[in-house]
Amino acid sequence: MSKKQIVCPQCDTPNRVPEERLGDHPRCGKCREDLFSNQPVVLTAASFERHIGGNDIPVLVDFWAPWCGPCKMMAPAFEEAASVLEPQVRLAKLNTEDEQMIGAQLDIRSIPTMVLFRGGKEISRQSGAMMTGDIVRWTQAQLDT
Repeated sequence: MSKKQIVCPQCDTPNRVPEERLGDHPRCGKCREDLFSNQPVVLTAASFERHIGGNDIPVLVDFWAPWCGPCKMMAPAFEEAASVLEPQVRLAKLNTEDEQMIGAQLDIRSIPTMVLFRGGKEISRQSGAMMTGDIVRWTQAQLDT
């Protein structure tokens, strides 16, 4: 029985969940909240590394800013993609206006930009607004390679 480490989207606590139970609405052992809510996790500089490096599942991060029209347009599609991709992939959002250091460290030059991480390392990125089906297909294609 293989276990996956899943970081709680509410309290940032790592949890060990049997792989075959990921789809059974597991709850955090600390705060008792759902580990998967079909909503992107809002990341900050304080929580970024914990989620990127602490999850045993891939993490897809939408780098965005509140003034960005295409970012606003893509936001509902990204949320909808969370309901399709979870619990195999954690979706997260990082506001590059609030967290400029993270954007600079990762060389985010345009927004929206989605970056897919696995095992704490970037495996792919895609810039530009996408619709739900495109986000899902792109993510699955990157994980299949």
